[in-house]
Amino acid sequence: MKTGAFNATRKYTRNAFQLFTRSGSIGGFILFFCAIIAVVVANVPSLQHLMNIWDLDMGIEVGKFSIKMDFIQWINDGLMAIFFLNVGLEIKHEIIAGELSQPKKAMLPIFAALGGMIVPALIYTFFNAGTPSANGWGIPMATDIAFAMGVLALLGKSCTIGLKVFLTALAIVDDLGSIIVLAVFYPTHAIHISFLIYAAIVMLFLLALNYMNTRNPWMYIILGLFLWYFVFKSGIHATIAGVLLAITIPAKTRINEVRFHTNVQHLLNKFKAASHSELDVISSPEQLDILHQINNRVDDISPLTDRFQVALNTPVNYLIMPLFALANAGVAFSGGIFGSEFFSIAEGVFFGLLVGKPVGIFLFSWLSIKLRLAQLPNNSTYRQLFAMGMVGSIGFTMSLFIDNLAFTNPDMVSVGKAAVLVTSAIAVILGYLAVKITGRKKKEA
Repeated sequence: MKTGAFNATRKYTRNAFQLFTRSGSIGGFILFFCAIIAVVVANVPSLQHLMNIWDLDMGIEVGKFSIKMDFIQWINDGLMAIFFLNVGLEIKHEIIAGELSQPKKAMLPIFAALGGMIVPALIYTFFNAGTPSANGWGIPMATDIAFAMGVLALLGKSCTIGLKVFLTALAIVDDLGSIIVLAVFYPTHAIHISFLIYAAIVMLFLLALNYMNTRNPWMYIILGLFLWYFVFKSGIHATIAGVLLAITIPAKTRINEVRFHTNVQHLLNKFKAASHSELDVISSPEQLDILHQINNRVDDISPLTDRFQVALNTPVNYLIMPLFALANAGVAFSGGIFGSEFFSIAEGVFFGLLVGKPVGIFLFSWLSIKLRLAQLPNNSTYRQLFAMGMVGSIGFTMSLFIDNLAFTNPDMVSVGKAAVLVTSAIAVILGYLAVKITGRKKKEA
């Protein structure tokens, strides 16, 4: 019979997906309010001086070593690397033990994500081909998982568990695709081979630690900082270092479930034998030693990837992403922002996200199901699948991120930001209504 301690530990080690979605949904609401604050500050003249904080120079200087950037760049290149580390860990978790670990289950979100990236990029290109804004094709490709989780939290039982899992897995595959696009097509400056070689050497050390199943988190954190610096200097966007670090963090445990159960059961029996029922406070040195041994067994069965995820979810969802929104969502909606020569950016983003995303997600999903490569989530319909595609058209964090990298002209960046904000706000409303209506029809049928 399994003990309470064993069940509690299994819950801890296998609950990364639930923790990710729960904290992501709350983080989505915080992200929404931070985006509103940023827009208000950018459009109220008496508050606009507050935006100067993002231009403050900040840096680190130790001897001859020096790295200096303004505040917004520290957020976008530094803190967002931690966000990408968290995303990378979630992708790794889903591939190893989650919804993407079983080919039949993985095919639907993979096909859906591909459609949700390819069709929006094509629509954007249709409006911008041959123009200076053509490089922004990556902007409408991404689904914002935090906002999507927030919408699903509001929907409650209107959305089946299968569809929620589908959308979450889709967004994770979508993030992986966006990371690849970011690394390959949006370098921050000219590529420096020497720094890429340094980064590769650090990766070899990290992979060696992974091979030896080294479980000291500080080893990965320290080497990860070196990796971030070398990737930053190489010309590839520094946030990719977070994903590379996630690849190397061990997902193995030191002991298996049977061994863990046996060891903990033995220790609990010893604990009970050493107890004094009249005591309310554990004061026996023998009991304290047994508790320490149980704690060591819990550490042995907890993968380091899960420990990193548990540690990162709170700061990522409640600090890093809100800071990113405050720093990047502030765009002044002047009368001529959508009437400029770069209006095609707004058209590409608007139709790419609001039309391309749901159509691409649905078409590629339908195709994979008809080819018998995948199957509909349990208790779901094609109408509900299309409705989830509407929720998937919410693009915010990655869309703003790529917008900052796609253009060097500040006016083009502003038009792209404004289009992302307006379109995402509309997508939240339409996605909510679509899932609510299709869910009600399913229930009444």
